Amino acid sequence: MTRVWQWNRPVTVREVLEDLQQERSIAYTTVMTVMDNLHQKGWVRREVDGRAYRYTAVSTRAAYSAALMNEAWSQSDNPAAALVAFFGMMSPEQREALQDAVRMVSPNPVDNSADNPLSGPAGNPAGGPVANPAGDPVANPEDGPPEPTAAAAEGSAPADGAEPGSGR
Repeated sequence: MTRVWQWNRPVTVREVLEDLQQERSIAYTTVMTVMDNLHQKGWVRREVDGRAYRYTAVSTRAAYSAALMNEAWSQSDNPAAALVAFFGMMSPEQREALQDAVRMVSPNPVDNSADNPLSGPAGNPAGGPVANPAGDPVANPEDGPPEPTAAAAEGSAPADGAEPGSGR
């Protein structure tokens, strides 16, 4: 998959083979079998091109990584504790990237105070909602999902630009 993601275009078994052979000896049939397995698993789609297939990734590497993280997190018996442990393993650069990502998807600014788990090891010891810089309550993960806002109830578009009901 790494080679398919790197090219970001439809590739043939021969192209993948030639690229891999720069690093190690590998047989054409091995690469062909792996590409077919990826197709059978739904990771790549393929189109006939003469006597060969051209393979294209079904999703991006970022989407695949996100799905892996989501699956691991959702299988935890304590998702909030798993996230805190994950944040604790992050390098300063990874935390900065995470804060940038939260800013991109959050309608409100990220709180960089001591109550923000992204800014350090402190949490909300009192429990219950905390306020972000705008003064809006932020749900405690143990409280369950937040109630829909009036704008959401009226069917306005989500902040990420996805169409309502699109599953995103």
